[in-house]
Amino acid sequence: MSLPWVKRQIQEKLGFTPYCGTLNIQLTKEGVQQKKLLKKARKFEIAPENGRCTGTLIEARMKGLKCGILIPQVPNYPQDLLEVVAASNLREHSKLGDGSEVYVTVEL
Repeated sequence: MSLPWVKRQIQEKLGFTPYCGTLNIQLTKEGVQQKKLLKKARKFEIAPENGRCTGTLIEARMKGLKCGILIPQVPNYPQDLLEVVAASNLREHSKLGDGSEVYVTVEL
């Protein structure tokens, strides 16, 4: 989240300036299957700058807080990983520790 062009595009598309860092969620087998449903969600493209990779941004909510799911478009990106960005530190906001169970909601 330290790249100015990524911050700017998230602000333009989702309406908030992202906290510097993502919450990385390790998905269960069921979560990996549910992640496939994101193909039906409204998506925004993160256009790269200076040869960087593109990405997909999907509006979501976590514990009532507006957030976004970031999916980098890179080869071999792990299917069991979900990167979530918000205006605040999601770990602190949701009082999460390593291994905490979380739910992210997306309107399809």
